[in-house]
Amino acid sequence: MAVFPDEHASDEELRRLEDEVLEGRDGEERSGFEEEVAADEGDSPLAASFAEAASPTAPRRDSRDRPVTGAPATGGAAKGGRELPSPLYRLRATHSNETFFGYWEGEGELAPRSWVVAPTRYGRDVCELQGLVRCPGHVGQEDIFKIDRRATEADLAKARANEELERKAFELCRQKIEARKLPMKLVAAHYLLEEPKVLFFFSAESRVDFRELVKDLVAVFKMRIELRQIGVRDEARVTGGCGVCGRVLCCHGVSDKLTPVSIKMAKDQNLSLNSMKISGPCGRLLCCLAYEYGFYRDARRELPGEGVRFFYDGVLFRVIEVNALSGSVKAAGEDGRVLDFPAARFVHSEGKWKVREELPEQGRT
Repeated sequence: MAVFPDEHASDEELRRLEDEVLEGRDGEERSGFEEEVAADEGDSPLAASFAEAASPTAPRRDSRDRPVTGAPATGGAAKGGRELPSPLYRLRATHSNETFFGYWEGEGELAPRSWVVAPTRYGRDVCELQGLVRCPGHVGQEDIFKIDRRATEADLAKARANEELERKAFELCRQKIEARKLPMKLVAAHYLLEEPKVLFFFSAESRVDFRELVKDLVAVFKMRIELRQIGVRDEARVTGGCGVCGRVLCCHGVSDKLTPVSIKMAKDQNLSLNSMKISGPCGRLLCCLAYEYGFYRDARRELPGEGVRFFYDGVLFRVIEVNALSGSVKAAGEDGRVLDFPAARFVHSEGKWKVREELPEQGRT
């Protein structure tokens, strides 16, 4: 993340900038230009702020400028053995489609799909309350934030008014990018509810020198500008769309937690390895490949792999296909026969796969 104040920043503003730069440098969602600024402007106070943020000895802070220590807790308890606050809700920041946990200390219960005002990783904003969380699983205390209040009609009206400003800001920023011929794709723009700051999300294949672009934007908006470079999967999460299955993209409508997906997941599920069929609109492998992979992985442990050879009926057979879902194995023999074997007939003994002559009692119908 790179945050730039106006051109004549005071020492206090630079210190505040330093604190903001120390915020999470997480995965794909970082500018990548931060190190360039520190290298190119070695003697300036602004470069010193970036250099300290990049230092391995600098304290890591979360998105609310709080020091982060220790590891996340498990089993519904916060790190250090403390219990998580209750009631615990899942919130969604609508502009980025990210979700996080929040707790409520006000009167009454909060209804699902209602609107609340809460701190997000970008600043205080209007968020959608998705519902009550009963089993949060692995979560650290630093990942849970207090819900400030229920959103009022004034808050919602301001959020709707900001939508029109965001459309204009998006178009203006895109024109500035085209004028300077920068190799970046603008994804979204967002005004925060209670802070004079504009967020711009963009994607690019490499690091981009956007210093002159920031000066142009500051001159127009007269407020703080924050640029965030995101990856192509995060871009799909923010913009949404329709998948090859005809439903809304998983990263946008199912879960914003992007888990790693590998080609091995498609291979183990006997799916076509044609990249056009197993890739999403973002150009990456489909998120849904990871949904059932655990079942296929565990099932294949009880079955011989493709290419395994074994003797049956006095003939050497070779496994040519394994269907973990139906629990069957297809093998070709040296005598030209191609047979389908139920998975229950295979047993691994003395380092070799063997076929039982008869199904075990539990396998009979």
